[in-house]
Amino acid sequence: MNILTGNDLKTGAVTWWTGSDWSLHVDDATDVGDQADAILAREVAARRVNSAYAITAEHTGGGVRPAHIKDRIRALGPTVRPDLTLKPADPEARDWVI
Repeated sequence: MNILTGNDLKTGAVTWWTGSDWSLHVDDATDVGDQADAILAREVAARRVNSAYAITAEHTGGGVRPAHIKDRIRALGPTVRPDLTLKPADPEARDWVI
């Protein structure tokens, strides 16, 4: 599975391509197959995302899991303090991301 990640231009938050928009939730990421370059070109040109790139991931029983440790950290947050991990379903998470 190939998914897209980047940073929101307004907030700098890590975002994931959903197939129609960008989300803070890695589990919302959708497989782009071989369309990564076309989607990235369109989204970067529209200035909706910065530093976007395609990564390899797999869909597991626990959700979408990026293959590389760097992208897992981008998806889940700090590795040393689990209490700081981004929990996008938490309504208060938006307060400190923005």
